[in-house]
Amino acid sequence: MLMSQPIIPVKTYRFYFSTDSAIRLSRFPGSAWRGAFGHALKKAVCVVRNTPCNECLLKSACAYSYVFETPPPADTEKMRKYTAAPHPFVLQFPLPESTSGTIYRLDIILFGHGQRYFPYIIHAMQTAGRDGIGGHQQIFTLQKIIDINPQGIDRIVYQNGELKPQQQADSPEIPPMPGQIEIVFQSPLRIKQDNKNIASRQFTFGIFFGTLLRRISMISYFHTDTPLETDFAALTAQARAIQFSKTQLRWYDWTRYSSRQQTEMNMGGLTGSASLDMQGLEDFWPYLWLGQWTHVGKGTSMGMGAYTIQSTSLPNA
Repeated sequence: MLMSQPIIPVKTYRFYFSTDSAIRLSRFPGSAWRGAFGHALKKAVCVVRNTPCNECLLKSACAYSYVFETPPPADTEKMRKYTAAPHPFVLQFPLPESTSGTIYRLDIILFGHGQRYFPYIIHAMQTAGRDGIGGHQQIFTLQKIIDINPQGIDRIVYQNGELKPQQQADSPEIPPMPGQIEIVFQSPLRIKQDNKNIASRQFTFGIFFGTLLRRISMISYFHTDTPLETDFAALTAQARAIQFSKTQLRWYDWTRYSSRQQTEMNMGGLTGSASLDMQGLEDFWPYLWLGQWTHVGKGTSMGMGAYTIQSTSLPNA
């Protein structure tokens, strides 16, 4: 079975904002931030007003089009039936209990070529915060941005209006595989099959891994120079035979307002954890580890489908 390790260069940037009052955002504020971020980015870079992005002559050279609309190239061999590829970023938010006072932080994780647009993203996030976030239109002032290195070597890359030279993104190093792991979902995981949401009783490793494999494959294809080459059918079939050793999942219901569709949208998903015995799962381990950066499921760009892996045993010998 042909197996290659997935490679997606990533950059995690932590944005620090100050605000004049206590934080008044929802538990999962990704929709509010993503909406304000997208609006600010389009306003900053769009030079062809009142033209849909898919009809614009400049769509292949536009920062907004690439980051938010992400149209597949005309000569693409994948996703020909889709109007948009996976976005080159996700938002990631701290747990509510870790935020206090008037300092607020959030992470933007960029994939592959998405790093080219980092200066545009800084400007748009700064503008979004200044214009106000959420129903209360709370004002956030950008103070600094830190490059969060997976090896723990963090550095300030933006402060006082100065952007320092960027280091090249790298694919996260895959650590030794533990004997058992616990996958902890930090934000709602929303997976659909046959147009129906997967609830806790239907959630299986096969469904989870199949969704993750497709996402990693698409990100590597559209946003990197190293498209994933592996035996997708064999991995997917093998995943269906694997069972979680334990799941503690619950459905979290919440709604967001879509300004584009002018309606409330249900964005509920699964939260909690799932435990897995890793014996014999060496082929799956790199994908599971990398998924902590890519997220999985629906709504990933607004922070949904975020998870962390916690080792519950020593690495396999």
